[in-house]
Amino acid sequence: MKRARRQKRPLLNLDWQPNFRWRSPALVACIPLALIIVAVWGVAAQAQDTPLTPEAVQGALNTIWVLVAAILVIFMNAGFGMLETGFCRQKNAVNILSKNLIVFALATLAYWAIGFSFMFGAEGNSFIGLGGFFLSSENPETYNLAPFPEGLPISVFFLFQAAFAGTAATIVSGAVAERIKFVDFLIFSLLLTGISYPITGHWVWGNGLLSNIAFLGKTVDGQEVTVAFKDFAGSTVVHAVGGWAALMGAAFLGPRIGKYAADGTPQALPGHNMGFAMLGCLILWVGWFGFNPGSQLAADEAVPYIAVTTNLAAAAGGIAATITAWLAIGKPDLSMIINGILAGLVSITAPCASVSYFFAVVIGAIGGVIVVYSVLFLDRIKIDDPVGATSVHLVCGTWGTLALGLFDKELGLLTGHGVTQLIAQIIGILTVGGFTVLLSSIFWLALKQTLGIRVPEEEELKGLDIGEHGMEAYSGFLKE
Repeated sequence: MKRARRQKRPLLNLDWQPNFRWRSPALVACIPLALIIVAVWGVAAQAQDTPLTPEAVQGALNTIWVLVAAILVIFMNAGFGMLETGFCRQKNAVNILSKNLIVFALATLAYWAIGFSFMFGAEGNSFIGLGGFFLSSENPETYNLAPFPEGLPISVFFLFQAAFAGTAATIVSGAVAERIKFVDFLIFSLLLTGISYPITGHWVWGNGLLSNIAFLGKTVDGQEVTVAFKDFAGSTVVHAVGGWAALMGAAFLGPRIGKYAADGTPQALPGHNMGFAMLGCLILWVGWFGFNPGSQLAADEAVPYIAVTTNLAAAAGGIAATITAWLAIGKPDLSMIINGILAGLVSITAPCASVSYFFAVVIGAIGGVIVVYSVLFLDRIKIDDPVGATSVHLVCGTWGTLALGLFDKELGLLTGHGVTQLIAQIIGILTVGGFTVLLSSIFWLALKQTLGIRVPEEEELKGLDIGEHGMEAYSGFLKE
């Protein structure tokens, strides 16, 4: 059988016509547009008043990095929302989501109006900052900032700090979930982010009380050094402050209906969507790469180092909590795994820039163990915290602040540099904690005596979605 002969193609096709699809009007219009952009860019480059210097480039890089970090921290609100919603029952899902969404809006305005000035205003004193309210000053010295490019622009610095203020308020949301009145939570969030948090933040980061109390210590080689309270990214300034406020709120509210049996034995009130909770944990883990490395406030070689210590501590916390829960309650509980990862992240927040990789793992692992036993302990003493916010943020935030005094490469007790830094850390923890407990208790009591902070029993049983918001998260779906 003869094969069909393949037809030969001519080496040169004289009938070939080019494909003119690239001549479409949209593409042709891009040519003059590109030329205009190039021309404008060139004119702008020639019209610069100041030459492009290494300092200016570094200042721009610092600004861009801190802006990206602020966005990552803001996105953590999505993580908190998913985590808390998953850990709570479906009848309260809208309420949890609403609180986590509105709290950042409230925090932004309260912090813009007075909080930022209370925290960083240069016209105040060691107790409280003053000056430049409503972000009205364009002089960086008003907010204890150096001029650009040496320092950050006021706008970027404010946005980053406002994201931190919102985090402190969001911590409270989880601990008081499923029984607090919506309006009371809104008012407390305004008071926390506008007054309480900025004042204690000023003591540490605003050249205030704790940053001015210095102690004389000795290094490993015998040289004398002056040390003060240190909290690089907020284990105490953000997390423990939010945790203290959350603890007092949970205590004044009392436990949820059905949380304890007649004999006082704690009973589980399982969350309705652990997929939400796991996703929220991962979002928070990613967001923490803005929280800790962003606190360097510069784009330099310390940023990736801080990112690695942060990641190592989170991983160690998750694994340690898994093993601890497995041994303590007989099962590798997912909620404990989630809180273990968050415990590691909170624990490393204060010392992330100043401890070795090995000690970052140690700090995170200890946080993962602590959080499991803290959750079980608070349950036994009838502090009902539906998401474990107090254990994660208060207990592990305190541990992380102490860990800096133990493991700091240059000033830690267990690295051979004496006890002085640890003493400074203890004083800072007690000072910030005492003030936050006092002020938040005043806020909670005032709200309880005027508006009443807890929803009626019938509304709590039916669910806050209907009672507080008049809607359901899963309308039309079959529910228990």
